[in-house]
Amino acid sequence: MTLLSIPANPVPEDVVSGTIRTPDGVELRFARWAPPANRKGTVCLFTGRGECIEKYFETVRDLRDRGFAVAMIDWRGQGHSARGLRNGRKGYVRRFSDYEIDVETFVQQIVLPDCPPPYFALAHSMGGAVMLRLAYAGKRWFDRIVMTAPMIDLPGRVTAWPARALLRTLRFAGLGGAYVPRGEDVIVGTGPFVGNPVTSDPVRYARNAAILEEDPTLGIAAPTIAWADTAFRTMHGFRALDYPSKIRQPILMLAASNDTIVSTAAIEEFAYHLRAGSHLVIAGAKHEILQEQERYRSQFWAAFDAFVPGTPLFK
Repeated sequence: MTLLSIPANPVPEDVVSGTIRTPDGVELRFARWAPPANRKGTVCLFTGRGECIEKYFETVRDLRDRGFAVAMIDWRGQGHSARGLRNGRKGYVRRFSDYEIDVETFVQQIVLPDCPPPYFALAHSMGGAVMLRLAYAGKRWFDRIVMTAPMIDLPGRVTAWPARALLRTLRFAGLGGAYVPRGEDVIVGTGPFVGNPVTSDPVRYARNAAILEEDPTLGIAAPTIAWADTAFRTMHGFRALDYPSKIRQPILMLAASNDTIVSTAAIEEFAYHLRAGSHLVIAGAKHEILQEQERYRSQFWAAFDAFVPGTPLFK
């Protein structure tokens, strides 16, 4: 399966792309880039909700310039991986653990056989939530994990009990495949730049919108009730006092001070209780730190370079 290349966003060279199939029969699109000469291992890049491989071509180049091979997937239900509903625009997943199946399939079929060790993970937003669940479960594929604006909670009291109860009720009523209340059938990331909640960089925003304009089938619209139900339950689970302390892997969390998508305060609180974790709040940045202006991205890369590859805990 080929990757979309447009003049504003060409495919980085030395790529192999295709599809893999999960044990539960879902076809996932993957891409991997060969390591440069000064190889340091492989960074597995996990996107957020509604994103696709193409959106991170710039990040792929940044990582390869640092000596890393890179490997990615499109999550089930987005990008050019299989969609779970007839209306492919609907952001749908039955349960959050399905994303963990995606990661394990990817690791077993692509990363371990074809990518040079050691292995690191770089995950954004929803991808960060998936990585936290895997780390909590004791999966140790990655020596170190870096997260940008991980989806630990949403701002305000959005995920409080009344909202969770409403979503459960609607799902039990057979509405799991419907959009969340006030959800629109408009592809995320195609609206006007002014007032957008994800980045203050107009050039990168326009580039990402151009990808979806060229191929709208890469995008998705609002989440469904089923997705929101399982995501809200996952975020509620992160609130357990012993959740972060049971994670043993070194983790670096980067949060954005102007984030209105996920809760920066929740990220700081969670990171504070990690046994081998640290965090940094990038002042002025919005949610998509890797799609932000250079003055914010440079702070991310300085923190990344200080943390990865690092010193292995075990020889």
